[in-house]
Amino acid sequence: MPVVGSGKGAPQVSAIDTSRFRDALLEERQRVAAAIENLHDDHPGSMTDESGEEAVFDNHLADTATETYDRELDYTLEENAEHVLGDIDAALTRIQDGTYGTCTNCSKPIPEERLEARPWATLCIGCQRERERR
Repeated sequence: MPVVGSGKGAPQVSAIDTSRFRDALLEERQRVAAAIENLHDDHPGSMTDESGEEAVFDNHLADTATETYDRELDYTLEENAEHVLGDIDAALTRIQDGTYGTCTNCSKPIPEERLEARPWATLCIGCQRERERR
């Protein structure tokens, strides 16, 4: 069974092609960063900045509520994307450290199928299910 790793003295991860996952993580990182940038471009300032103070008060209450809802949804999407970006960066660090593909809870290998679905995963399926039950 081949051993793949990158750092001197770092723990080695067996049987996982980390270069393939590094590429996938970098590609996903670019996609998520572009989505965040797009959200920033859609809402560069406050509602008042975008529409003018008078326009906010001149709008029908339902129009203002819709715009507020849309903005809150975008903020939530942006916050989630920033969390994913952090998770991706942490996974890239684990690749450098040689700990990528190891469950941070039980220290068992994370199956490749799980890493293919979610390359930034830190938990094996069993530990993830246990965490979700809490």
